[in-house]
Amino acid sequence: MKLTIVETGLVPEPIRTAFVDYPGMFRALIRASDPAMDFETVSMIKGETLPDPASLEAILITGSPAGVYDNDPWIGPLMDFARAAVAAAVPQVGICFGHQLLAEALGGKVIKSPKGWGVGRHTYDVRACPGLVAKNCPKTISVAVSHQDQVVTLPTGAEVIARSDFTPYAGLHYANGPAISFQCHPEFDDPYSAALYTAREDRLGPAAAQAVASLAAPGDNALVGEWIADFLKSHAR
Repeated sequence: MKLTIVETGLVPEPIRTAFVDYPGMFRALIRASDPAMDFETVSMIKGETLPDPASLEAILITGSPAGVYDNDPWIGPLMDFARAAVAAAVPQVGICFGHQLLAEALGGKVIKSPKGWGVGRHTYDVRACPGLVAKNCPKTISVAVSHQDQVVTLPTGAEVIARSDFTPYAGLHYANGPAISFQCHPEFDDPYSAALYTAREDRLGPAAAQAVASLAAPGDNALVGEWIADFLKSHAR
């Protein structure tokens, strides 16, 4: 299977040279569970043109500093792309901004949350594991996050697969997609998460140090990576 990674954001400039780009992070995450997976990247943020989704085998939409409600010229076409992929039954995965974009494109609603920044290692209750690794469906998962926006209205037919009090719609399964999406960042390893929070200290204030400290708790990045790989393989076209 070839996974087309749609790049919608860049590692922030102050730490960009110290870390691989977001597509590289996803390649490492998914290859740990599926070494045979092939990859290609289409960079919306660099002005590249989206292919016909019906010609693709699988799609992953990355995180971004943009909001789905922004006027960036590539956001509308990306929503059309996501809807066309659903029509063509191409499996999709959305992460953070990608999670929000899939929800908004398929009829949900995303806003800048009045709860403010979500940063650090967040723990979610797992409500269901449809199309994921049924043999490995724990009661909770803990993964690093970095977001202000949240899905506040579900698309019709979407099922909540992970939630917390801070983020009630933290993981979604779109049965008719086929698609899954997560608000968290399983592709962020701890050194990158710590560097990101520290680089944003001017915006986060004391929450930056608290977020870095929270990374001492164990994370479930590998499990979510396994879920993603398994979901994609189970919906191979």
